[in-house]
Amino acid sequence: MELIPLLKNSLLFSGLNDADLASLAAITVRRSFAKGETLFSEGDEATGFYLLVEGHLKLCRVSPDGREKVLHFVRPGETFAEAAFFGDGRYPAESRALEAGEALFLPRQGFMNLMEKNPQFALNLVVSLSLSLRRFARQIEELTFADVASRLASFLVKRAAEKSTSYNGITYLELGIKKGELAAQLGTANETVSRTFRKLKEEGVIELEGRKVTILQMDRLQQLANRQQ
Repeated sequence: MELIPLLKNSLLFSGLNDADLASLAAITVRRSFAKGETLFSEGDEATGFYLLVEGHLKLCRVSPDGREKVLHFVRPGETFAEAAFFGDGRYPAESRALEAGEALFLPRQGFMNLMEKNPQFALNLVVSLSLSLRRFARQIEELTFADVASRLASFLVKRAAEKSTSYNGITYLELGIKKGELAAQLGTANETVSRTFRKLKEEGVIELEGRKVTILQMDRLQQLANRQQ
């Protein structure tokens, strides 16, 4: 597939005309990756940022004692690593592939040159960073104020909105990640996530089989997602 349609699908590049998209395509590098591959590690020189075209990635950091904290799961159409334009010129987290796919790499210097010629590139970057900041602020709020059941319910509601099928009021979805990775994202232990899943199942809110979740009471799940301690 040509680069321009792939770039056009991203929020970051919305509003650009065909000529601008062509200029962007000229500096873009396609990069395929395998499951488990690391696109960049925390502390690596930030030479550019990415647009995920296909596959599934996570952005994470590892503490000195070896514990992993998932910052964000990247979905196709999302850009990531825009922090390459700011700070100390290093990536603040690691990007690891959860499944094989493809990303578009946009080199920092090439994009800087485009921003100098066209303010629209800079404006779109600011909007993208603002959305990222809002997402992390929401994540901090959830970790601070919401209990694990609320955090898990919020994850399931968002996942259902992204990718699910519904029939007769029942919603079917795939978690898309391992329970351990989900626990890291929710800021809790794997055992706690398993207990919370079990409790939701006992209450008749969901059914769970492996990574397949059947939401039997979406209204109840949404109530839990909106609840705070």
